[in-house]
Amino acid sequence: MQDQSHTPSFWDKIIPEMETNRFGTISIIIALLGGLGGIIVSQGASQSWIQLSILVVAMMTTLVLILAVMPMRMILNVTALNIIVNLAVLLYNMFA
Repeated sequence: MQDQSHTPSFWDKIIPEMETNRFGTISIIIALLGGLGGIIVSQGASQSWIQLSILVVAMMTTLVLILAVMPMRMILNVTALNIIVNLAVLLYNMFA
């Protein structure tokens, strides 16, 4: 039987003790996404129900994963995707 060594993922290299610092990380995520979402909605996303729906679905996905106590790696991946979606909507509103 071969011994398969665990290769650390991206998040394991950045945040080695993710599960230990779970509550601090989650509070930072909620504050960051809440503030970013508020800025984006104030910059014009509230004028389009499609943009607002995209932002709400992205935010609710992150919050559901947090409430379901999913692994931190999954929460951080969805948070990164949520930030990318938020910035895409912000850039669209800035240049449209």
